Amino acid sequence: MKSIKVKGSERESVGKKATKALRNAGKVPCVIYGGEKPIHFSADELAFRDLVYTPAAHTVSVDFGGDLGKVRAIMQDIQFHPVTDNILHIDFYELFDDKPVTMNIPVRLQGNAPGVRNGGRLLFRKRKLSIKATPEKLPDFFDIDISKLKIGDNITVESLLNDEFEILHPETTVVVQVKTMRAAIVVEEDEDLEGVEGEEGAEGEEGAEGAAEGGEASEGGDESKQ
Repeated sequence: MKSIKVKGSERESVGKKATKALRNAGKVPCVIYGGEKPIHFSADELAFRDLVYTPAAHTVSVDFGGDLGKVRAIMQDIQFHPVTDNILHIDFYELFDDKPVTMNIPVRLQGNAPGVRNGGRLLFRKRKLSIKATPEKLPDFFDIDISKLKIGDNITVESLLNDEFEILHPETTVVVQVKTMRAAIVVEEDEDLEGVEGEEGAEGEEGAEGAAEGGEASEGGDESKQ
């Protein structure tokens, strides 16, 4: 999984006044949990752009320098200002090579479903899936091929199971499906009706031709008698 590098500075004061001063300076107050003790730090808001404003999932490498050095983490929670949408606070969880973590992984769809071309509706039920794995086994995406999905077909979590991680959803959870649309049903019914009408019309024409031939034969018999 791709890692975003951030230059962090440890915070000496975590009070409201100090926090407000950081935000006014364009920095974001953050905390890293999961280690021996929480690490309070701040970083430039722009440093989190590639982490926050993207559909992809990334880990973070926070470089503190000095004794702390670099700390790997994943984002657990983020708060935005209700008006300006500026980042107010971010919580991180420290990563360890031998310790599984829980993370939401985006789902990407590959290909075009034939069921949609035939009038069905594609329903993307799960755009992210929660998984549990050690850091080195965290995938960047779940890529799902939908090029064979017909009307009524679906893809569930069961088809995505892997020995390298645990998916924290029931196996029967539908990730994507092609649902039957009313319009698609009407089209099929119309085609069936056209077929029935065509058969009835053909039978009617054959009956009419038979009657005509019978009439000609009768006229021929009457002429011979005369």
